[in-house]
Amino acid sequence: MRKLIYLLLSVSLILVSCKSERETCRIGVSQCSDDEWRRVMNDELRREILFYPETELVFRTAYDENDRQIADIEWFISQKVDALIIAPNEADAIAPVIGKAYDSGIPVILVDRKINSEKYTAYVGADNFEIGYRAGEYIVSRLAGEGRVLELTGLSGSTPAKERHAGFLAALENSPSVSVDVRETDWTDSVAFVQFTRYLEESGLPDVVYAHNDAAAYAAHKAAKKIGSEDECTFVGIDALPGKGMGVDMVSSGILDASLIYPTGGETVIKVTMAVINGEPYQRENKLSTELVTSDNARIMQMQTSQIHMLDEKIETLNGLLNSSMLRYASQRKILLVFVGLLCLVLLLLMLAIYGFRKLARMNHILSEQKREIEEQREAKLSFFTNVSHDFRTPLTLISDPVNQLKKSINLDDHDRYLLDIIYKNVTILRRLVNQILDFRKYESGKLELVLSDFDIVAALKDWTDIFSDLAYGKHITLNFEAAPECEGLRVVADMEKIERIAYNLLSNAFKFTPSNGTVSVRIALSDDRSRIIWTVSDSGIGMSDAHVNRVFEKFYQAPSVHHSGSGIGLALAKAFVEMHGGLIVVTSAKGAGTVFTIELPVVQQRDGTIAPDRHEQMSIMKDGALFDANQGTSPQMDDVYERGERECVLVVDDNADVRGYIRSLLIDRYNVIEASNGKEGLKKAVKSVPDAVICDVMMPVMDGMELCRSLKASVQTSHIPVMMLTAYSADEQKIMGYECGADSYISKPFTSDLLLARLRNLIDGHMRLQSIFDDTIPLSSESIAEIDKDFIGKLRKVIEDNLENSSMTVEILGEKMCLGRVQLYRKTKALTGYSPNEYLRIARLKKASALLSSTDMTVAEVAYSVGFTSASYFAKCYREYFGETPKEFQKKV
Repeated sequence: MRKLIYLLLSVSLILVSCKSERETCRIGVSQCSDDEWRRVMNDELRREILFYPETELVFRTAYDENDRQIADIEWFISQKVDALIIAPNEADAIAPVIGKAYDSGIPVILVDRKINSEKYTAYVGADNFEIGYRAGEYIVSRLAGEGRVLELTGLSGSTPAKERHAGFLAALENSPSVSVDVRETDWTDSVAFVQFTRYLEESGLPDVVYAHNDAAAYAAHKAAKKIGSEDECTFVGIDALPGKGMGVDMVSSGILDASLIYPTGGETVIKVTMAVINGEPYQRENKLSTELVTSDNARIMQMQTSQIHMLDEKIETLNGLLNSSMLRYASQRKILLVFVGLLCLVLLLLMLAIYGFRKLARMNHILSEQKREIEEQREAKLSFFTNVSHDFRTPLTLISDPVNQLKKSINLDDHDRYLLDIIYKNVTILRRLVNQILDFRKYESGKLELVLSDFDIVAALKDWTDIFSDLAYGKHITLNFEAAPECEGLRVVADMEKIERIAYNLLSNAFKFTPSNGTVSVRIALSDDRSRIIWTVSDSGIGMSDAHVNRVFEKFYQAPSVHHSGSGIGLALAKAFVEMHGGLIVVTSAKGAGTVFTIELPVVQQRDGTIAPDRHEQMSIMKDGALFDANQGTSPQMDDVYERGERECVLVVDDNADVRGYIRSLLIDRYNVIEASNGKEGLKKAVKSVPDAVICDVMMPVMDGMELCRSLKASVQTSHIPVMMLTAYSADEQKIMGYECGADSYISKPFTSDLLLARLRNLIDGHMRLQSIFDDTIPLSSESIAEIDKDFIGKLRKVIEDNLENSSMTVEILGEKMCLGRVQLYRKTKALTGYSPNEYLRIARLKKASALLSSTDMTVAEVAYSVGFTSASYFAKCYREYFGETPKEFQKKV
């Protein structure tokens, strides 16, 4: 299959890219001037080149300027033309550039004129010597061997002018009675007119005017006619071009007595050039024949010329038709090639589509099998999960009922009752979760049914909402309930238990994600046709992004950015209950702007249902579980009890109030405890209080534990504080992330109190042991110390050493130099060195004084003043307390 595709693709590319035309051959044509003879020659060149459709002629005219023709030939050389046809303006001036083209490998065909060099490929032109000779013979015969002749030559530097003059003189060698005067022109009629007029003024009218072209002869005739002497002189020219006003026409009308044909030879030029290009045999010197035109044969030549011109026009017409046909053919051929290419492409795409369809079918089959296996595995897992949930009910019952019995005991102290309350609360939450899982399993298997009853929906919703009033008060949240006037006394037929569970679920979520001083609102209204109730539960909590809003009702889905605990099944079950009633539930939310759940339910269910039984124990569990679950969110913590003394201070950061309370109860007898409900709040309290250790949860709102740990370790005020992280996830990857953030210890939930207390004590003791490393006699090179703490102590030592003599140095000034407040400097220095800043400064001064006493002859008073003491007696007292002897006693020993 793949080889066939490659073959079709190759054929398509070949067909589309192939060209019918051969590569174009370019021939440069450099004409020395622009006159009628040259125009006729150019027309012949264009007409003849039509027989070579793959060849292109490029014309340039020098207008009788040597420099211009040299530039034209240079341009042709740079364009690397395949051949050059050149009519040189002047032989000597143009010869070098022609030699350059010849040496570069470009064939050079000279036309009409030659150069004084052999560096050319071929020459095509008339024999100018013979033309001049035949003109001389004719004039001698007209003068009967006696008379005066004026010769109007062409440009003296051109070879035709030289050769025609030489041939003319050769014909007059045997006629000594014929005198010749010579005047030079530049082949133009204007110069010839001036020269002949000047000659008439100087020498009078000659018997014969012999001009090197018909244009000069005609100009002399006009000059003679101007003085009325045109009939007294004979005019002979060269060119004999056909056409109206040309040489043959002037001979026929009597203006010229005779003219010699100077053939243009365009056809011969093209034939010779193409023979050279194609490597065919050719003749280097190609002489064109001439003939004398007089009044005797001029008429015949005109008739022949007219016939030739008519045939040329027909050829041009036929050539136009042929070109049009060729264009149509080429266009149709290209269209055909494109069509064939597209057809091949379509076939290729069709084969690819067939191949892709078959491959897709195979993939679909594989995916179907995989999906079936996944569904089977999912069903097996869900069945296992359901069975385990059933099994949970027995131990939960055996836990919850004894707990209830113990709570009724009057022999419990406050701490024991607090622990029982925690057990009861969390067992209730767990029983609610188990019931939700079992109900959702029943719904998926189609075994969950509606149990209908007739009840007042407004009164019911108000009762269910009021259950959360105490929670709202405790969390400083405003709870609103609002019913539209048309809903007063509205009775509905629905499954009251399921509606109640929907209410508990939505309210529990609202309270869980709404911070203190927020708002939770419940509203109920009727639709316009009064057939449906519209019930909304809104909050001013943290909100959700669009990506999470679209998935919030998926079972077991939890938004990655939400750090509160949850199973991800509550909202999925609420949606299932709503759909069982034929209703609709939607959610709108935005980050930081709260969330609104809107439920539409029919007032009366259009289906049969059983009568609702009395409320049973399960609803009490669902209510209490919802309340306890809602209270796990961010809530105000207990007031901090912080008294800086001999007891160490521990900061506990967790978004679960019960976890904070439990850890507080474990630590309160041994430590001062500070609480924070999220990482951001914890960071503020750590900077303010500088505790001896931090215990923080990993998953928290606002700022998680990882970010909190990273921020603590990056700040100079708090970098020394050991951090213990708590997490419900025990994966090694998360532990690695915690340690990379700078955590000192990691404990997985659930944990034992003994483990927590032992780990915490070890962290604090280990940190206390590090204080000895910061003694100023020991280098700060221990790898167990954070670089930021090394930098702090190093900077502190440097500031003290630089200011030892300054008796006015105070803790405030020292704090300014260290960029810390007085309290922060005190706690940081005390935590790292075991000394307050004042003590550390005094000890540094005493050690410096000891060094001076042992190495100098200074008196005790001088030493005291030099290290910043203002009183020698106070210095002696401090010295004795630190070293156990007076300064004088130390001096006597040394």
